[in-house]
Amino acid sequence: MQKISCILVDDEPLALDLLERYVIKTPFLDCRSRCSSALEAMEIISKHPVDLIFLDIQMPQLSGIELSRIIDKNTRIVFTTAFNEYALDGFKVNALDYLLKPFNFEEYSRAVNRAREWFDLVGQNHRPLTGGRDFIFVKSEYKQVKIMLDDVVYIEGLKDYVKIWLEGNPKPKMSLISLKTLEKELHPTRFMRIHRSFIVALDKIQSVERSQVIIGNKVRINIAEQYREKFNHFLNGKMLC
Repeated sequence: MQKISCILVDDEPLALDLLERYVIKTPFLDCRSRCSSALEAMEIISKHPVDLIFLDIQMPQLSGIELSRIIDKNTRIVFTTAFNEYALDGFKVNALDYLLKPFNFEEYSRAVNRAREWFDLVGQNHRPLTGGRDFIFVKSEYKQVKIMLDDVVYIEGLKDYVKIWLEGNPKPKMSLISLKTLEKELHPTRFMRIHRSFIVALDKIQSVERSQVIIGNKVRINIAEQYREKFNHFLNGKMLC
């Protein structure tokens, strides 16, 4: 079995140390990072998505529950907390398990074995894009065209077509595919739908002004009401003050 990539998130150093020792003893887990806040975790997984998060709930600025509602739905969660009243909320966001502090290695093992069973069940084809993908192919002008995702600035939907606007290219690539279908192929930590007709590359946003994102200092795209909450969660996670 391919190893399950994970990160550990807790604002208590001793709790992080204990959890890290347990994870090191688990051969099918690959610990990518340990984070002392949910904001730090969000920054890491936006660049390097993982399969599983061990996530404390009560943390300053952004709670574990709040983080769990923002991240890719395919990233699974094992909550760790000292407050059992959060259990119901945990399962509302599809947590795989819930570890009540202080937990021992036996309790931890039950949780991670449940995670392993889940990943075995869904199979590799339904795993999140852990390393991300560098490119996609779309049909354009009677041929399959390779699109490097790092070059995508934004995508515009026009009924059954999309226009894929690329950095340094004044003309878009057009493809007979719906925006909804294409959205499923794009990792949500890199791309976000902010309007019925637009998906933007998050790292290409230059600024945000009122209810618009500005890309390349000239393209302005409205943030539709139905997508505003999700976008604001992303934006708040990037704010330094």
